[in-house]
Amino acid sequence: MSETQLAPDLPIIETPANSKGLGAIIRSKNSPDLIPGVAVSDYTLWPDDRGYFLEVARLGSGPVAGFPAASQVSCALSYPGTIKAFHFHLHQTDFWVTAQGMLQVALVDLRAGSPTFGLRNTIYTGALRPLSVVIPPGVGHGYKVIGESAALLVYITNRIYNPEDEGRIAYNDPGIAYDWEIQYK
Repeated sequence: MSETQLAPDLPIIETPANSKGLGAIIRSKNSPDLIPGVAVSDYTLWPDDRGYFLEVARLGSGPVAGFPAASQVSCALSYPGTIKAFHFHLHQTDFWVTAQGMLQVALVDLRAGSPTFGLRNTIYTGALRPLSVVIPPGVGHGYKVIGESAALLVYITNRIYNPEDEGRIAYNDPGIAYDWEIQYK
């Protein structure tokens, strides 16, 4: 187990010592297995003969109600099979919506002293399961693009990007021990 503390007033982030696996598969926004502070909600696509419309968020309401005016909206396009993991924030909260394709989202509680320290969640989200995900500070997160098409992740953060607020951990960290392999379930 290793510790990271960037400044005296910031929380200690630890890497857990898990056995290899996915953690709890989250299939419902009301799952009792969600890491505390993580929120999952449905979003709606309005398809028609031209494509579809997706309202990502209404600032000031819903899952981003508490996000200030100085929030940031970004997006990332990733190709099939791409793994982007892990990183965490000490202060920033993320709100993720998969606007295209499918993602296997991996979460791990890195907050020292948390009653769910080391707990992992897996959320499958995107075209086949339109779920948004709120990720609080101290929860490590990443994703793998699953399926045969690229995925487009649109995300809103409650702060403007600050590299000093972000930490990175390798996707194959032995303490997190997240199993990125196909599960054949």
